[in-house]
Amino acid sequence: MAAKTNRGALLAALTFLLPVPLDLRAAEPAKNTILSTTTSTQDSGLLDLLVPLFEKKTGYRVKTISVGTGQALALAAKGEADVALVHAPSLEKKYLADGKLLNRRLVMYNDFMIVGPGADPAKVKAAKRSLEALKLIAGSGTRFVSRGDNSGTHNLEKSLWRQAGIEPRGAWYIESGQGMGATLGIANDRNAYTITDRATYLAFRKRLALGILLERDKPLLNIYSVMEVNPANGPRINVVGGKAFADFMVAPQTQAVIKGFGVEKYGQPLFVPVAGKREEEIGG
Repeated sequence: MAAKTNRGALLAALTFLLPVPLDLRAAEPAKNTILSTTTSTQDSGLLDLLVPLFEKKTGYRVKTISVGTGQALALAAKGEADVALVHAPSLEKKYLADGKLLNRRLVMYNDFMIVGPGADPAKVKAAKRSLEALKLIAGSGTRFVSRGDNSGTHNLEKSLWRQAGIEPRGAWYIESGQGMGATLGIANDRNAYTITDRATYLAFRKRLALGILLERDKPLLNIYSVMEVNPANGPRINVVGGKAFADFMVAPQTQAVIKGFGVEKYGQPLFVPVAGKREEEIGG
C-alpha cells in the first residue's frame, strides 16, 4: 500500500515538473512591458501620469528606460524594449526602413525653443528665425550647451547647425552628454544658451534663470511617435504588451489626458495630442 502511495506521489511530482503546454503559456502572457523613451517624457512628468493609468487599465507593469532618442531606438532594435516612445522623425524612419521597428503612429507634439541668459549677450532675442539665432551665438562665441547624446533634441540641433552652415567647435561649445533636465541645469550654471523642448523647460523653469529667447519657428517643431518593436529583434520581446501600450498612447481617452496635461500647473498644455494625423498636417 505504501509502495502504491509513493508511486502515486512520484507520478504527481513528475507531472508537475513537465513543461506547461505552449497553448497554456500563451494564455498567460508576460505582464512586464519595457518602454524605451526619451528624457523629456520622463522629466516633464507626463509618464508619471500616464503609466499608472495604463497599468490600472491593462494589468501590465511598465519598466521605463528614459534615455536620448538615439539610445532609446538602439535599445529597441537590440530587443531590449517592447515599445518605443520617441521624437526624432528622420532617425525613426531609418529604423522603420530597416524593419527594426513597426507601425509608427504620431502621438503628440510640442516645440523646441532657444533659451539663454537674461542679458542675452549674443542678441538672440532680435533674431526672427532659429538659424539666424545660431549664427549670432556662434559669431559672438557665447557659450552654448549641447546635449551631445544623439537624442531627438541633439539631432534637431545638429540639423540646424548644418542648415546654418556652421560646424560648432571651440571652447564656447559645450557637450553635456546628458538628458534635457541636466543640460538645462548646466546651461543655467554656465550662463549659456541651449535648445530645449518646451515641456522640460516649463517643468524646470522655477529652478532656472534662463529665459525663452526664440520660439514658434517652424523648424523647431517637436513630434513624438510610438512604435512597436519587431519580435525578430530578440527572443524575449513582449509583443502583446508593447502593442497594448502603443494602442493606449493613441486612444481617445489618453489623448484627452495629454491635451490637459500641464494646463493647471503651467497655464498651458505641455503637449498637443495628434493621434491619427500626418506630419504635414501638424504645426500649420
